Amino acid sequence: MNPISPWAAVAGEKFKASATVSIYKCKLGTMDVSVQLHDDSFWILTKNEFGGRIAFRAAYCAGGTFGLSGVIEKGEQIVFTLSSVIGRFTVNLSLIDGVEPIMQYQTKFRPVADTFIPFWPWDILITSKHGSPENTSGQIHVAQEGTRSGLLYFSLTRPRAGSVMYMQNLTELAEYNEQTKTSSGGVVGGQWPEMGLALPPAIEVPLKANKELVISDAYIVFSSDSPTDEAAVTHQYLNLLARLYTRMPKPETEYNNWPHILQNGLRDLLENPGCMSQVKGNQYFNAYVSDHETPPEIMVQLAVLLPLIDYVEWSGEKIEVIKRIREGLPSFYDEQLGTIRRWLPAAQGKLKGEEEQKKPDVMDSWYLHHPLLNLSRMALKGDKIAHKLFMDSIPFAMKVARHFQYKWPVFYDLKTLEVIKGETQPGKGGEKDVAGLYAHIMLQAFELTKEDKYLREAETAAMTLSGLGFELFYQANNTAFSSGALLRLYKITGKEIYKNLSYLCIANVLKNVQLWDCNYGFGKNFPSFFALFPLNDAPYTAVYEEQEVFCALHDYLNHAEGVDILPSVSLLLAEYIKYLTYRAVYYYPPKLPADMLCEEAKIGEIDNKLWIALEDLHDGWEQSGQVGQEVYGAGNAFGILPRHYIRIPGEDFMIFVEYPKTKVRRSKNEVTLHIQGNHQLACKVRVVANGSKCPDMTISASRQGRIKESKASDGAIEYVVYGDQKLVISWA
Repeated sequence: MNPISPWAAVAGEKFKASATVSIYKCKLGTMDVSVQLHDDSFWILTKNEFGGRIAFRAAYCAGGTFGLSGVIEKGEQIVFTLSSVIGRFTVNLSLIDGVEPIMQYQTKFRPVADTFIPFWPWDILITSKHGSPENTSGQIHVAQEGTRSGLLYFSLTRPRAGSVMYMQNLTELAEYNEQTKTSSGGVVGGQWPEMGLALPPAIEVPLKANKELVISDAYIVFSSDSPTDEAAVTHQYLNLLARLYTRMPKPETEYNNWPHILQNGLRDLLENPGCMSQVKGNQYFNAYVSDHETPPEIMVQLAVLLPLIDYVEWSGEKIEVIKRIREGLPSFYDEQLGTIRRWLPAAQGKLKGEEEQKKPDVMDSWYLHHPLLNLSRMALKGDKIAHKLFMDSIPFAMKVARHFQYKWPVFYDLKTLEVIKGETQPGKGGEKDVAGLYAHIMLQAFELTKEDKYLREAETAAMTLSGLGFELFYQANNTAFSSGALLRLYKITGKEIYKNLSYLCIANVLKNVQLWDCNYGFGKNFPSFFALFPLNDAPYTAVYEEQEVFCALHDYLNHAEGVDILPSVSLLLAEYIKYLTYRAVYYYPPKLPADMLCEEAKIGEIDNKLWIALEDLHDGWEQSGQVGQEVYGAGNAFGILPRHYIRIPGEDFMIFVEYPKTKVRRSKNEVTLHIQGNHQLACKVRVVANGSKCPDMTISASRQGRIKESKASDGAIEYVVYGDQKLVISWA
């Protein structure tokens, strides 16, 4: 028997009443849909063929009674107008048929007086076929954490009656949040059998009288399947999310001049004295602007170095600092331990131990593996220094992995391997996705040496990810890198489990995104749709993790060429990448008003004129840049240009593509490429003049009639093209 609230108990009794009359009935797929008024609640009830009953409370008038003013059908939409003592409600109900049908309802409220909202009940109630909420059971797989997507994904197990994904389009609640000075963080949640949206309490600032605003905008997709294992849950989550995503409103993207942004960032990175330090004749990047107290970290050096190398390979330019930073890398190697260290040994005496990890011999588990991954990438490009550091450190990494049985703690002693902090929180385990990062490193070693022992290590580590479900994610970039490693393992071995585990990693990443725009408070100054959070419980999005996930997902889609992957994965990853090229510029302080920036950062200083990205962007009521201005996030622009701009030898223009692309072929007066993503959604392609006017262009696609040409506000030519097709761009 489920514990229930008084609101659920009252609703259950109303549902049991034989005299209950529906004010509207219809079919949605195989489900019966019934709309009912019960005193203070307006309910939309669904019943499927298996006996699963879900009630959605679309309007609530807190102890009063509703009067029905009107019901109007407009195509696939039914509009209900309700009167009450507290004000007028309008509920717009839309029903979209299909194998996995969708229901959407939006509720608007016009209060008759300035109104406080001290409490609002959850808007979903699961009941038995007799209307009793206490006699049901199910599993909530995913719920909103902080300001992530307003999402619930759950399955009914008694009766076994399918699964539901519910998404609140929290963008539409911005006026409520703005008026009442509340946040949309944590507003979607609950416990079985009461879940969904509960409006944030407005107890200090009321809603304004006679001003209509949206108080709910829910999208729900129904499936008749109740998944019984991890792979089935993962597949269903990704597929239902993609189905909802295609129906949800999404903000328009705008072009950012990334070549110009990159030059600003490169200038400030190289010229601002707060970005670098010198130790014993070697030059190193600081982690944060003006943070000269913290010793150099190898992760920081490589996190900036690799994007710079990517850019140089694409552009043909020479950047002298690459040579200087590269020459300092061997200084991180410890001959006695046989491994690279996190902190520069020559400067680790500066550590004060004010944080657990800021001690010379304390290793944060992922900090050993991430630099090894970047060293391996350099080694595969032919860098001999990186090759030696990587191969010399691999035996130690393998020793650590076997010592911890491929389940890494948060912190351990580098010399003794004693666990210093075993779990992120009690009962939550350590850094679970490090197993995937380690597998990635082993695959890199296998590629460099062709020795099977590294492939066997990769497989052993990968299998420890099985069974972790939506708890796999520790840090966004680690989980994203893991997804690519697992897909590579699938391609090498043909074992289906690795492809499914790669989907599990992708699902964990997407669980930690924000599919809404925070258009209240400071949030009005920057777009946040499809932003990604670095940790499960992080209160902000972070530039470094986003940049690395962006690159990792590009690699994933490239590895997926020729592989039969879920269309939902291609669709969602391409959309994340598209929105990052739009959003990422707002991590730079010159793009933000000064009053939304924290005056005193936790680490270093904030210079709002400097084109070095902030680490952190927060909820609309909080200032950003609280952690600091992140030098190791400087790879942002250097990662975008090589992946999204096509240089044309001998021509004074480039071609910018929002979606990831492959199979780029250049010939005289013509470029062909394959747009990734999915045919249901589109991206922009722009011809970017470097100086003189662009020539007349023609563009054709393998799917005829799927191109829209327009002139942008700056006079440039833009094309809207759908995903997953071949493009041919030519000019005279």
